[in-house]
Amino acid sequence: MKIGAIYKLYPNVVKTVNSIAYDADGNVVSYDEAAVMTEANMMALRAERNQRLANTDWWASSDLTMTAEQTAYRQALRDITETYTSLDDVVWPEEPNV
Repeated sequence: MKIGAIYKLYPNVVKTVNSIAYDADGNVVSYDEAAVMTEANMMALRAERNQRLANTDWWASSDLTMTAEQTAYRQALRDITETYTSLDDVVWPEEPNV
């Protein structure tokens, strides 16, 4: 995730080798390690959140009606990045019984 975060935060980076970032001309691009780690943590959190949402997408099929609990659960997943910034500290909402 760290490499992906570098590319996301620094669009001029075209390659990384041993945690050194380079632009298209081969110049070293310095980057803020703390910002990269924060973004990497958020990317991991969003990936897990997206997987949990994908696991419940079938609830929203056109021939089904979601319960209030299912709707609330999915909304809580969408909102998770407003409260948490890392998988290390996240408290996931409890998935309702189907």
